[in-house]
Amino acid sequence: MITITEKAKNHLQKLREKAGLDDSYFIRVAVQGGGCSGLSYKLDFDNELLPNDQVFENENVKLVCNLKSYLYLAGTELDYSDGLNGKGFHFANPNATRTCGCGESFAV
Repeated sequence: MITITEKAKNHLQKLREKAGLDDSYFIRVAVQGGGCSGLSYKLDFDNELLPNDQVFENENVKLVCNLKSYLYLAGTELDYSDGLNGKGFHFANPNATRTCGCGESFAV
């Protein structure tokens, strides 16, 4: 399962409203090659489910990822920080064995 904190949920809802997207759009979470540690996270709005998508309803937010990404993301919590040490989404990924200094890429 992939979970989301209340702070992340609230920020994503604001972003969706700002973009003029309705409730048919969900959050697509993915892992792609790249970044200084080898793998990086990707977040986007989408409204098309694909074959083999894994769907998680959490805090009234629908998170979707493909099966390959889910193998890297199982047990991950998506959070949002707006503090002095940096703004943005953060992934607490129990599968990551190493992360880069910026927290945007990881290795398993």
